[in-house]
Formats: sequence, structure tokens, C-alpha cells
Amino acid sequence: MNKNIEIATVGGGCFWCTEAVFEQVKGVENVVSGYMGGNVPGRPTYREVCSGLTGHAEVVQITFDANVISFQDILLIFMTTHDPTTLNRQGADRGTQYRSVIFYHNEQQKQIAELILSELSSYYENPIVTELSEAQTFYDGENEHQDFYKNNPDYGYCTFVIDPKLSKLRQLHSDKLKDA
Repeated sequence: MNKNIEIATVGGGCFWCTEAVFEQVKGVENVVSGYMGGNVPGRPTYREVCSGLTGHAEVVQITFDANVISFQDILLIFMTTHDPTTLNRQGADRGTQYRSVIFYHNEQQKQIAELILSELSSYYENPIVTELSEAQTFYDGENEHQDFYKNNPDYGYCTFVIDPKLSKLRQLHSDKLKDA
């Protein structure tokens, strides 16, 4: 079967969490942690992004086969594995770099995202604050941030923050996961 490769870029707090989630999704070819949405020139570093001064969000760029998983399903997984109702915060991670954001790459993605945000709004007690923005330049994160969960499963953050997100993923989207 021919592949129909597309790109999705989302940010839902620390990119380690979002990367760990999407690495388990069927049809996802690659997940890269990085930065998007900043307002300063040049390639940002992790330290600069963490300062909150560059305007970048921690994001993941997801390469997926749309013949296996739709952009809509990517967004449903994204929206249900982080809290899209907390402004510039996920758990203890605070700052604009941790904002909930969908960066659309074309008009169709924008329309699908608008529909998902609208449809899901009634499921949450508080308003959804997920930003919807046109994709900008994507900057890969440093090597130590790639495959972080896979390489550091016993690290405290992974155990206390990422493992519960992965449990939620398995509970809500088991039909969309790669075979173990």
C-alpha cells in the first residue's frame, strides 16, 4: 500500500510527554521534539526556550501516514492526553513554552483543528485554551531531548508525569496503538 505522508505539529506541555505518546501510535512514522512559534531570530536552545523569553513552544513534529491514521485522530489523541484547559501550564511545568498549541500546515488542517476544538469543548469543565496557529519554522531540539522517555524510562519525571499519560493513552485509544 502506498503511503500518504503528512506532518502534524503540536505542543502540549513538555515535549518529552507528547513525544512518548505519539511514538506509540499506529501510522506514526517519526516524532521529533523541538520548538516552534517564537519571535526571536535564529535557532533557539533549550535553555533559551525554557526562559520563556523567545516565544517558542516545546512541540513535537509528527510524521504520519494518513492512510493509517488521520490528522483528526492525531488531534483527538493530542487533546485527550494533555489538559487543553490550562493556560501556559501542564502540571508543574509553567510558562508560555508549555502552552497547548496546534500548528497547522495547511488550510485543511486548520479547518479540522477548528472542528475538533469546537466538538471537544463540551467535554471539558473549563474552556479549552489551545492556541491554533499557522506553522512556522520548526527547530529540532537537542539530541538529549529526542526519544527521552524511551532512553530514560526510570527517570523521575518519566515515572510520575509521562507514565500516567501513557496509561490514559492506552485506556482511551487502544485501537490506535502500535502492536507491542
